Amino acid sequence: MCRHLAYLGPPRTLHELLYAAPHSLHVQSWAPRAQRHGTVNADGFGAGWYPGPAAPERGEGITPEPESPPEPLRYRRAMPMWGDASFADAAHAITSGCVVAAVRDATLGFGSEESGAQPFRADTLLFSHNGAVKDDGALVDAFAAPPPEGVLDARAPVDSAPLFAHTVRTWRSSGDLPGALATVVRQARERSEGRYNLLASDGRTLAATAAGDTLYTRDEPGGGVFVASEPFDDTSGWREVPDGSLVVATRDGTRIHPIG
Repeated sequence: MCRHLAYLGPPRTLHELLYAAPHSLHVQSWAPRAQRHGTVNADGFGAGWYPGPAAPERGEGITPEPESPPEPLRYRRAMPMWGDASFADAAHAITSGCVVAAVRDATLGFGSEESGAQPFRADTLLFSHNGAVKDDGALVDAFAAPPPEGVLDARAPVDSAPLFAHTVRTWRSSGDLPGALATVVRQARERSEGRYNLLASDGRTLAATAAGDTLYTRDEPGGGVFVASEPFDDTSGWREVPDGSLVVATRDGTRIHPIG
């Protein structure tokens, strides 16, 4: 259910990141190639990006990091990505060095309203869930009440919302984004069967879990990294992430660890 993608590196336009490749996220909205569950992602889409300078290229070591990343901007719609020609135009003019985007195939029993389209957002965090929860009520009881302060997306009527709520709560208390995602996956699996491919960024780091669905990474020769549900082209460099793994990507490289 769903396809998502994140990028961290030298600034690129959203059009280059989401539309230009032969099997881009845009194409994956109607013709995914590696999707195991569902055949089309027509129940909404979203893109989030961080304005301002990106993380410098690896080894550059000149531009100091800001004290904190800017809060991300976001665009979401309930319609299929292929139906929004206006965003495709605007994407040519939006440039960022850190992007999280997703196309949605709604979990059975949940609607396709805009509030369910991801990425979700809180503070400097962008979050996407590719998967489905078998017992949504168990996660709502454990993770969603009370929702984190000031986080409206945690109230969305979708099975991803309690996962997001618990991610925000854990991340706020620890400041460790990869650790927060791993904790949420472990604790969610204790309460319900499900597919828990989570993807998030705080503007400096990309973190993702392969927990029931496909996940790939690609380090760019000129600097930058992609983390995606499936490759958007057939060039070399894509690595499939083993199931049960946590991906951590920064300007210094990409590491893969067991979720634990």
